[in-house]
Amino acid sequence: MSNFQLTYKPFGERSLLIEWPNKINENILNDVLGYKSAIEKYYIKQNIYIKSAYNSILITYDYTIENIYNEISVLKELYFDMKMPLNKNFKVWHIPVCYDLNFGIDLEEISKKNKLSIDQIISLHSNQLYTVFFIGFLPGFLYLGGLNKQLYVPRKSSPRQKIEKGSVAIGNQQTGVYPIESPGGWNIIGNSPITFFNPNLKTPCFSNPGDKIRFIPIDLNEHIKICNSINQGKYQLIYEEING
Repeated sequence: MSNFQLTYKPFGERSLLIEWPNKINENILNDVLGYKSAIEKYYIKQNIYIKSAYNSILITYDYTIENIYNEISVLKELYFDMKMPLNKNFKVWHIPVCYDLNFGIDLEEISKKNKLSIDQIISLHSNQLYTVFFIGFLPGFLYLGGLNKQLYVPRKSSPRQKIEKGSVAIGNQQTGVYPIESPGGWNIIGNSPITFFNPNLKTPCFSNPGDKIRFIPIDLNEHIKICNSINQGKYQLIYEEING
């Protein structure tokens, strides 16, 4: 059984929103993922869609919820009886990032705002082990927790209309990578040459919530080599499997 006080409320005619305390926290993440797994097992014979975020789960049914109170009662009992797994297995993905100023177009501005040298920014960013809390905003966009507080920087007051695919960015206390070209308001500090989302694969996004990310600094030449290797279908992303 978990110790968090959850709130349950309708979200339209066919959805129900479950919320935890509003904070980015690994204990909450583990609770969210454990509960999500329990819900999936309970409804295994029904066609439902479950989406988790930092501190919430959204359940969408394929039918209109006739009695929301009965449904909430079932879910509360499921949560009350839930046992958290003793072992937490996850992967640590090694993500190459080029922090060259050609890519890190906001590095100099962050350097001035946070009173850090560019080398310090790169070191602080690449020495952290990040947790994948959820995937959203764009297909394959990993919301990562664990950013060093010295790197906290507000989002742009005026978002850019075009952010390059693979751009590594910081927004407030989060960091992430834009998986495709898109508008965006985060601060760009580098670029990763790898593909974060491929709809042609059975598993379009290689990572899952609960996994870890380690950014590996590379130079421009290595960035080009990896891009070429990916285009030739030869590149293999490196990861470690951790059995907790």
